[in-house]
Amino acid sequence: MTITLYGIKNCDTMKKARTWLDSQGVTYHFHDYKSEGVTTEQLQRWSAACGWDTVLNRAGTTFRALDEAQKADLDESRAIVLMLAQPSMIKRPVLEADGRIIVGFKPERYAEFFAKG
Repeated sequence: MTITLYGIKNCDTMKKARTWLDSQGVTYHFHDYKSEGVTTEQLQRWSAACGWDTVLNRAGTTFRALDEAQKADLDESRAIVLMLAQPSMIKRPVLEADGRIIVGFKPERYAEFFAKG
């Protein structure tokens, strides 16, 4: 199984996800989308699998700092443009394993995700 964990290196939620994966003996590749980038195709794939409103991190400071015009009337294409411009607006982590995708981290969701493997 090929597993890629996408996120930002210094994010606390990322650290929790990486610690969980390591403690379970899960081998994965870490992709820091702040330094390595993210593509439109990746964001479209994640949005198709999980919904763009799940992938977009509205709770973060980067999104909250946007002016109201940028936040108004969001749809998938506008959200993807925002996330491409500011990868900090992507909810973390995004985990891909053999075509399956999970966004965010909760230990019980990861356990279920890998149990279905």
